[in-house]
Amino acid sequence: MADAQSSRATGVLVLASGEVIRGRGFGAEGAAAGEVCFNTAMTGYQEIMTDPSYSGQIVTFTFPHIGNVGATPGDMEAINPHAVGCIVREDVTAPSNFRSTGGFDAWMRSYGRIGLAGVDTRALTRRTREQGAPNAVIAHRKDGDFDIDALVALARAWPGLEGMDLAKQVSTLQTYKWDEGLWRLGSDRPTPLASRAAPPASGRGNTRRVVAIDYGLKRNILRSLIDVGCEVTVVPATASFDDIAAHAPAGLFLSNGPGDPAATAEYAVPVIRQWLDMGKPLFGICLGHQLLGLAVGARTSKMHQGHRGANHPVKRLSDGRVEITSMNHGFAVERATLPANARETHVSLFDGSNCGFELADAPAFSVQYHPEASPGPQDSHYLFERFVGSLR
Repeated sequence: MADAQSSRATGVLVLASGEVIRGRGFGAEGAAAGEVCFNTAMTGYQEIMTDPSYSGQIVTFTFPHIGNVGATPGDMEAINPHAVGCIVREDVTAPSNFRSTGGFDAWMRSYGRIGLAGVDTRALTRRTREQGAPNAVIAHRKDGDFDIDALVALARAWPGLEGMDLAKQVSTLQTYKWDEGLWRLGSDRPTPLASRAAPPASGRGNTRRVVAIDYGLKRNILRSLIDVGCEVTVVPATASFDDIAAHAPAGLFLSNGPGDPAATAEYAVPVIRQWLDMGKPLFGICLGHQLLGLAVGARTSKMHQGHRGANHPVKRLSDGRVEITSMNHGFAVERATLPANARETHVSLFDGSNCGFELADAPAFSVQYHPEASPGPQDSHYLFERFVGSLR
């Protein structure tokens, strides 16, 4: 799977099976364990690396030319990268992008993230599709001196994502307000809430006040909520129902995030159930979708390879139309376990897995994919409008 099999290789991927894939290291030196996954997006590698949902994962990019547009502060989906490292086909080249402020190699190094180039990523992707996502260690040493036995042991000792609650690790530690909207081409300064048209006064207070629970939020989700006129307060993953109710929100948003939803559900589901009992609007994305499923009695399970990319077709059952979506998840709601009051709204055209449902007895809905994209198409942005339209 690698072009550089000699002792001069400065980077390795060591699987828990003992298989060693050699290549050329870039970014930071060191070694880190995680689950190997693959992403088929052609753009947005910086957004992918900084998406908290990739915590604990080593991302294989199937598109060969990664890094050629450099790195840009405006493309960060979180304060820091969360993916453990990345694997690419071609060497990272000098950036060619008017928005870039530096190279991807230097960006990776500055955040302590490890890269591996010169790998046959198609072969690695096929292996993942056929055998499932393996636990592994990615390592980089400029001198090429690796203790392979120690790296194999490290890969085997890593417990894996199943049963792991990572939302607490990536969530904000404090409550804060968010007021930046979507950025426009030509400027990396997002549109502030104050400059947008204010929602019409209803005489009943602010009917667009939303609390977003941060299980691993992407910034563009918050920007998308602002873009449709919401006033957003972000709270930690472990916020209690009383913490949330204290902000008097008209709606509750459940964010994306990493790890096993069944583990996060231990503290998240009781809060979600209390909110549903109030009969107020709720919208969930990705991990938030899975947690809503668990809250109403469905089950989740780990997928064989997961869905990660910006070209996933999803069928909308209400009218049969197909949305091309951005996805990043390794767990899914088992559609057969959805209760009678949960109507399935979207299904994957890749494998038929559940991609959305709504409740018949509460103003709550969720989707498995990412309607805010970043990277990806914007076919599903209407879901933010649907959510804000339900707020009263």
